[in-house]
Amino acid sequence: MMVEIDNVWKRFGHFEALEGMTLAVPEGSTFALIGPNGAGKSTTIKIVMNLIKASHGTARVLDTDSRKLSAREFAQIGYVAENQELPPRITVGDYVAYLRPFYATWDRHLEASLLAQLDLPVDRKIGHLSHGMRIKMALVCALAYRPKLLVLDEPFSGLDPLVRKEFMEAVLFQTDGTTILISSHELAELEHTASHVAFMDCGKVVFQDSMDALTARVRKVHVTLEQPAKIPGNSPRERLDVHTAGNMLSFIDPQFNEVGSTRQILDTVKGVREITSEPVELVSIFTAFARAARDRRVR
Repeated sequence: MMVEIDNVWKRFGHFEALEGMTLAVPEGSTFALIGPNGAGKSTTIKIVMNLIKASHGTARVLDTDSRKLSAREFAQIGYVAENQELPPRITVGDYVAYLRPFYATWDRHLEASLLAQLDLPVDRKIGHLSHGMRIKMALVCALAYRPKLLVLDEPFSGLDPLVRKEFMEAVLFQTDGTTILISSHELAELEHTASHVAFMDCGKVVFQDSMDALTARVRKVHVTLEQPAKIPGNSPRERLDVHTAGNMLSFIDPQFNEVGSTRQILDTVKGVREITSEPVELVSIFTAFARAARDRRVR
């Protein structure tokens, strides 16, 4: 595993930001850490990068305890964050030139390609760049030395759709073989790029899986009835986003199984005429789990 987080807790005063966080990021994966604001995504990333210390538990990166990361490991890790600070009075070109000697694997051809692809003005001072341009600048600095691990902490915040698209194109086209760990609640760019996903809420991992396994087991189920549909009182708790329309009962089944789920529906719902299911987009999975988590907290 490229990143392993084992039973990590993080307390800020009386607030538990992480509660037994456990996560495994496979080498070569594009791993999306998703969840609502305040779920603990950035706290997790900061512990991985040794920017803050865990109150309890361990995190390993490149097979090294994150608390013991040295220059050797950091030379293999790229990092981009929404609030990353860059020196405002130096030009884009001069800052890139300043960084080159620190990385033995720095690729000048890749650097030039990224600067051109992201349309970054090398003669402009960093302080005169827009927020989107600064994020793209940070990405160039993180990719040019071909890191083994690229960590992206809410990189899309405040970016317009075009910049988000350009950012992800640069990441995907220039990171062959690189493991990517990205935290975000902006899901459109992750739908068709993430190979693995974990959903966080209130400092805990609700689920983690490969995208293939997740889309196979999480299905939107439509049950056509012989009479106007009502939500059954004995509806299983794990069903999400349960609603009715006319003779149709619909819900998201997070553990769908053709035989088992069909039998369960027939056992709990009367007058079933037809049962169909369809895949669920990542944004709908996110919304369903987030709403269910919020409703549990309200109760």
